[in-house]
Amino acid sequence: MDKRIKLVLASASPRRKELLSQIGIVPEIVPSTIEEVITSSVPEEVVRELSLQKARDVAGRQGCKTCVIGADTVVAADGKILGKPASHEDAYRMISMLEGRTHQVYTGVTLIYCGQNGSTVRTFVEKTDVSVYPMSEQEIKRYADDEEPMDKAGAYGIQGKFAAFIKGIDGDYNNVVGLPVGRVYQELKQMFEQEENND
Repeated sequence: MDKRIKLVLASASPRRKELLSQIGIVPEIVPSTIEEVITSSVPEEVVRELSLQKARDVAGRQGCKTCVIGADTVVAADGKILGKPASHEDAYRMISMLEGRTHQVYTGVTLIYCGQNGSTVRTFVEKTDVSVYPMSEQEIKRYADDEEPMDKAGAYGIQGKFAAFIKGIDGDYNNVVGLPVGRVYQELKQMFEQEENND
């Protein structure tokens, strides 16, 4: 990675920050403050749109030679988006929809490079299938009553206690945590190589 380029993460998510630092990227944290506007109910389109809105919002306040990373993750069951639970009852409802089945996790990522001659934008969506073991009424209730599901899309954290119920995943594990860092790194690398050639 080019050390002269400042990297900014347009998210306050500690999990995203941790995933980036795991691959040696220590970004500046500048959370987006925009009111999120969703014009679609299709999971891929929603995360693509929201990651772009967040990245644009933060990139608008950055100087030259800065790359902004915007991301948004949703959990979808039967194509319906499950956001963060509003209450423990809501968490119970969501977990009941996921248990014993396979659902999808989508993360949209937008990279905006602010260069001398304007900005370069790249947006992509990563999808991971997650299979959950059947859970008893009691197991669902115990997990839903915990604090863990309360700030998580789909009401669970794969890297927390819910790991006890994960049967398997098809795709990128880190994507489920909140950021497909392997893909982010590859896309950044390509983007910076192109920028060097344009300079």
